[in-house]
Formats: sequence, C-alpha cells, structure tokens
Amino acid sequence: MTAVTLAHLSDLHFGWDVDHDQIDALKALLPELRPDAIVLSGDLTQRARHGEFYLAQTFARALAGTAPTMVIPGNHDVQWWASPFGLLGAGRKYVKYRRYFGESLVPRLELPGMVIASALTSHGVALGSMTGNLNDLAVKGHLPASEVARVRRYFDGFPPDLTRVVVVHHNVLRGAISHRMGLARWRRAQLGLRDSGADLILCGHDHQEGSGQVDGTVVVSTAGSHTFRTRGGRPSAFNLVTVSEDSIDVQHLRWDHELRRFVASDLARYGRMRER
Repeated sequence: MTAVTLAHLSDLHFGWDVDHDQIDALKALLPELRPDAIVLSGDLTQRARHGEFYLAQTFARALAGTAPTMVIPGNHDVQWWASPFGLLGAGRKYVKYRRYFGESLVPRLELPGMVIASALTSHGVALGSMTGNLNDLAVKGHLPASEVARVRRYFDGFPPDLTRVVVVHHNVLRGAISHRMGLARWRRAQLGLRDSGADLILCGHDHQEGSGQVDGTVVVSTAGSHTFRTRGGRPSAFNLVTVSEDSIDVQHLRWDHELRRFVASDLARYGRMRER
C-alpha cells in the first residue's frame, strides 16, 4: 500500500486559554507537512460558546484548504446543561456544535488505502458516563455498544486490506502523568474498539501526547493540547501518524517556546501484524 499520513490534533480549546501563537504556527506548518488528511479529535472550544465555535470553525476551514479535515466533538463542546441526562432531549446538547460543524456527530472519511470512522464518546452529563467520582460528572465519556456496532458495520463494507481508523475524543490508554482513563468502563471500550476491526485509534482529552497499543494489536495515537493547560507543564504537541504496509509510526511534534514553532521530537514505530 502507499503510505498515508494523518496530522492528528486535539484539545484546541478556543477560548480564554488557547495559545494563538501555536494556532498560527499550525496553519503555517501543516501545508508544509502535506498530510493526506487532518483529524481534530474534539474539545474545539472551552465553554461551547458561539465565539469559540466560530474561531474553531474558521481554523478548521483553513486546514481544509490543505487536506480533507475531520472534526469530532469533545466533552467541552457539549452543552450538557441544556439537557442533563438527556431529560430534555439528547439533541439539545449538540445544537451549537451542529450549527458550526454540521449535523453529523460521527463523520467518516475515505482515503486511498484507508477508511476513517468516528465514534461518539462525548455525551456530557449522562448515565453511561457516571462514575463514583463526582469530579468526573461532565468530564468522563463512554462508548455505547451501539457505537461500536455501527463502526464495525461500516468497516465490514470495505476490503480487508484497507487500513481502518477510529477517532474518539476521550483517551483510550491511561495518561502517563494523570494516571486517568478518559472513558467510564474503559476496558469494555478498549475491547469494543479492538473487536471493531480498527488498526489505529486517534484520541485526545488527557492534554498529554502519547502512543501505545491495546492488547498489542491496535495502535493508539493520543494528541496533546494547544493551550496553557498541559500535563506537568510539558510543551504542547500534536502527532503526525504515518501508516505504511509494515508499520504505523507516531511522530510527536512539540512546541518550542523559544523558537515559537513546532519541532519534530520522539518517534514510536509499531509493526503491523494484525490479520482479519
């Protein structure tokens, strides 16, 4: 197969703590990197306000001039207070997001050699996302079985040699600094994503970049945040993910505060051994 490169960004948080220097640098750098697609894996805004959504929409449209751009909602993009626990209708929580990014909360993208699906994990204050920790109330996500089944049905419609990618917002692997999982019932979510047929998962939420695997099979790319709220005061980062016939490479590009630009940093390479 011809190698496919994805620019994976997350947690822009347009609002009071977004780093506009990084946003400008991304708009200048991404065309130079020439990715085949760009993925924004949620938390486009800080408080789901119209002005924040407008800035995020403007940024996404600028990126779309470089490559096909996929956008999904994160927990900060959900107006959970408009319908806590879905009591006033599940759709009310996503009215603003849909106004700026379209009706679909689970977009899909088809590229030569690759299909990308998304699954909704950002439900706001919802029964499925509840844990014993009240601090998780509007932060945790959950992955319903119906979402996994929908992604699997979509993937089943393609030849087995195509690379399958799933995009979710909440981190699928435990944060190295936070030690937190992004999803309630996280192990069930991991198994569902593994069994969906995915080769690669893109996620964010934890504000720390990373990569790894689920059960030694599915590669996970976790993008950082482009705000001043990174884990441990680390530099912000986004990922450049290159999928070839033999490997999936996750390259971190980190923000250099002195140079005011992103610099290529560590690279993780995962061999492709999965059979369908």
